[in-house]
Amino acid sequence: MKNKTINANGVEIRLYGNVVNEEAYISLTDIAKYKNSDDPRIVISNWMSSYSTIDYLAMWEGLYNPDFNRMEFQTVRSEPGRLVMTPTQWIEKMNAIGIVSKAGRYGGTYAHSDIAFEFASWVSLEFKLYLIKDYQRLKKDEAQRLSVGWDA
Repeated sequence: MKNKTINANGVEIRLYGNVVNEEAYISLTDIAKYKNSDDPRIVISNWMSSYSTIDYLAMWEGLYNPDFNRMEFQTVRSEPGRLVMTPTQWIEKMNAIGIVSKAGRYGGTYAHSDIAFEFASWVSLEFKLYLIKDYQRLKKDEAQRLSVGWDA
């Protein structure tokens, strides 16, 4: 599935991956535009610069990513001072798979649906509910489309 979108209360959110197999990645960049349409990167970086956020991301990676760099995470987690983390830093330092950064025409920061919903909660609880509702609709539509058998 390429270039699918969902609509969360009038905001178009891009997806890539397979929704039916729980492999869809949702655009954090598009979600962040709900809060700051001029510079969504700032919204994502602010969210990722919270210890509760990186703890959540580390738990997710620990569950789904056997190559997660736990040692580097502990180093970053224990550094004194203000935490500053960007998606690219997280991906490179932690060998993360839950967040991806794409360049080009359909570029931006994308995250597994578990992570994207957590981010949407931080942006707006109401917006998160709209996002989940349309994501579930798309998932149901895709499952029905794939279950239709074609006979010659």
